[in-house]
Amino acid sequence: MGGELTPVMTLDKPVDELTNFADLVIESHQQKKEWHIVLIAALGGENGLLPSSDESLKPIETMIKTVESGGNLNKYMAFDMDGLPLKFS
Repeated sequence: MGGELTPVMTLDKPVDELTNFADLVIESHQQKKEWHIVLIAALGGENGLLPSSDESLKPIETMIKTVESGGNLNKYMAFDMDGLPLKFS
């Protein structure tokens, strides 16, 4: 309840490298960055190709700026460390 969000790390992961939420949490702990909420977004590709890392940069930067400015986060999925979905109001 309440508080503020501060981006601490980003991850650009192709869908074929995703396994499950528990593995994502383990991977994040290896980065030694403490977090409490994860925001997730998906990018569609074009012509059957996944977006490149370079093509992912602008949407990631937009997400960071939205968090930093206290913008509307409704277009992102949010979860706590246990994988429970969160809703911002």
